[in-house]
Amino acid sequence: MSRLSAGAGLPPGVVVFERGWLSSNNVLFLGANETALVDTGYATHARQTVDLIESALGERPLDRILNTHLHSDHCGGNAALQQRYPDVRIDIPPGEATLVERWDEERLSFAATGQICPRFYFSGLLRPGSEHVLGDRSWQVHAAPGHDTHSVILFEPESRTLISADALWENGFGIAFPELAGEASFEDIAATLDLIEMLAPLRVIPGHGEVFDDAPKALSTAHRRLAGLQRDPVKHARHAIKVLMKFKLLEVQVISIDQWHAWLRSTPYLENIRARFFGEIQLDGLTSDILDELVVAGAAEIKDSHVRNR
Repeated sequence: MSRLSAGAGLPPGVVVFERGWLSSNNVLFLGANETALVDTGYATHARQTVDLIESALGERPLDRILNTHLHSDHCGGNAALQQRYPDVRIDIPPGEATLVERWDEERLSFAATGQICPRFYFSGLLRPGSEHVLGDRSWQVHAAPGHDTHSVILFEPESRTLISADALWENGFGIAFPELAGEASFEDIAATLDLIEMLAPLRVIPGHGEVFDDAPKALSTAHRRLAGLQRDPVKHARHAIKVLMKFKLLEVQVISIDQWHAWLRSTPYLENIRARFFGEIQLDGLTSDILDELVVAGAAEIKDSHVRNR
């Protein structure tokens, strides 16, 4: 699924491609002298991403790609776009630049989460505190740790438009991945929400879902959700495992039971979460219970020795 959003209070020259899971939204800037794209979706959707950008640009090249953070659903289309537009410049947050240079898939989270991201090459850094001209307007880069330690958000103060990535959605925010690895990040999420409240955006382009213009309501929802996670971090950990399992099903659509269990056992992040939060419960039992929950919710199906997405 992809839906184009232009206008609706957005600055001139800004086009939002609202993508369905697995991909993040893509934000395209059509400036007088330069084009740019914020976030590129997941690798299995890369062909569609390229088609969307080609259709929007026509004969113009894509000059820049900017990644808000380096989760696979936000940078998985980088390589395909780099192949299609060989002169494109890619800017990434600085925190993981050395990992990208040597392509350390484990520490970049791709292998650890059982996800894919073809190798790409960057040419610049998206440093917090800097400003970048996108669509002929100056956008501020702000650090937004919590969901990801190195994530950034982009804010255009004249129109008060915020590209919030996974720091704020209309109904919440992304999983606190550092928290699952033993790095306190709930406090970082709270600080990022406070930053967004201070910026007071009139409209928000989230990493997933529709563009929205009631930031105070979204922030209130996010603060309530955060308080719940802080009260029950085990619930947050269980939800994270469920999200990773559903993500895999969305990617493959159908997988044999044997391959499914092989993927579960070969995905280090799942075992790391289990060991940290679930004590004596074994991974097979924990993931079996969670798969049953997905089946009951109508999000998965077990049939003919296969697990299927629904």
